[in-house]
Amino acid sequence: MNAATSLLPADTTASIDASADGKVFLHPDRVPLRLRPLKALGHWNELMKNKENTEEVFHIFECFPSGQFLPRARAFTLSEKGQSIRASENYLPAILDDHAALRQMPEGSVAHAYVDFMEREGLSAAGLVAEHDRFRGDRPRYDDLVEWFSNRQRDTHDLLHVLTGYGRDALGEQCVLAFTYSQSPSFAHLFIAYAGGVNIRKQVKTSAPVFKAVREAQRLGKACPRIVEMPIMDLLAMPLTEARQKLNIGTPVYYAQAHKVWKGENIDPYDLLGQTKKAA
Repeated sequence: MNAATSLLPADTTASIDASADGKVFLHPDRVPLRLRPLKALGHWNELMKNKENTEEVFHIFECFPSGQFLPRARAFTLSEKGQSIRASENYLPAILDDHAALRQMPEGSVAHAYVDFMEREGLSAAGLVAEHDRFRGDRPRYDDLVEWFSNRQRDTHDLLHVLTGYGRDALGEQCVLAFTYSQSPSFAHLFIAYAGGVNIRKQVKTSAPVFKAVREAQRLGKACPRIVEMPIMDLLAMPLTEARQKLNIGTPVYYAQAHKVWKGENIDPYDLLGQTKKAA
């Protein structure tokens, strides 16, 4: 997933850019982040103690600010398409958490698959926002286009699970991050994705193609248009199979193979740490 502050190399001209409705692109009080790889390692160690501790993910993203974020965000948010999408989808959590409205869309649609996924996993878009807010604490909020775009990246994370077919098991999460790296390049994505693969191989003796699955996810993300820059309501209304074809999202072959191998090895992919404990 993406931290809402995973960006901000020095940019002295961005603050003068504004959309047609006057919203500034980059608030002048934002402070650029610094590269802090050693601090990222500390947060990674904490994440490994509990993979559900999303706050550590946000910390890791802060430690690896992306130099590509601001140019990409500026190009989209100041474009006619970006401004139109912001007008119609200003706050995605309100759209994504209205399950009753999403259920009104056709059977077999992305919307139905998304609601099924979120309800099965006990997740909500608002829940992710709350976790991010806890991470930010009392830090100032800036009502600029950078904030809107980075929040949009955060809020589409679970939708990527649905579109790609990757689950919320350890390997599935690493694959979604590798996919996201090719969509929105940030070293934090690759760091977590491949470090997670190393951790899986360290925890469990297995012949599953863990790194092939992660690399495949990276390739799939590169072949897919940037989902964050698409009208999400239009995407939700599409049949899931059609959406995957339109987005050029192929079948994650090695991920499926890994799960098949684990089944044969009597390993639960959703409880890899538990398998280690049993072996001990």
